Amino acid sequence: MQAREFPERDKRTMSRRGYVPEDEKQFTGKQLELLQKAADEVQFLLDRGYDVKPVTTFVGNHYLFSERQRLALARSVSAKEYIQKRMNKELLQMEGEYLPETVHIDGFNTIITLEVALSGSHVFCCRDDVLRDLAGLRGTYRVIDKTQEAVRLLLGHIELLDIPKAVFYLDAPVSNSGRLSGLIRECSHEYNISVQTQIIPDVDRVLEQMEGVISGDAIILNRCQSWLNVVPAIAKQIESVWEIQL
Repeated sequence: MQAREFPERDKRTMSRRGYVPEDEKQFTGKQLELLQKAADEVQFLLDRGYDVKPVTTFVGNHYLFSERQRLALARSVSAKEYIQKRMNKELLQMEGEYLPETVHIDGFNTIITLEVALSGSHVFCCRDDVLRDLAGLRGTYRVIDKTQEAVRLLLGHIELLDIPKAVFYLDAPVSNSGRLSGLIRECSHEYNISVQTQIIPDVDRVLEQMEGVISGDAIILNRCQSWLNVVPAIAKQIESVWEIQL
């Protein structure tokens, strides 16, 4: 899908999470075709046991890709062995599988991806069917004009799935985790869900032990007991979404 064109007035007043102007060239047209070809080559090597970092460096050097293009490859492509492992424990695609009473949400990871989609910045439909973005935290986060809508879309979808409880896990070292926690609790009053937030030092390690996880982090998905791939369905409700398939 092509990037959404925003009116000039909107461009001045809104924040676009994950947007870099160069993306308009690096992820469209001929460059996108090269990325899709490169993704197949990365897939070939990952399936034969090579590590993702040297593979994306090698392939990226061949095509003279930027760092963001290489990052897109690394986040979009996984060895088929890992893809199958993730699919085997994804609950929404299992017929007759009961959904958990509680979902455990990778807060920053999930909300930021939805913010990026709401911003009209590109998100990637990855080869494990997970929607991912290129926005990085690097220890800092700020609430933007898309944050509340992202939280509401997520809570609304959980309510639609008839899951009665959601626990959001937020990284304590990241700035404004307390403010995001408060916003989540404030939004939760609009939904028939019991919502908790936990600000903890190591979210990844906790979620890796859980069932009913909502996250796009590949390592968490490899290690957790079970998970729900909810973000692609939510993104279908977003008019501005710019989705790229590699």
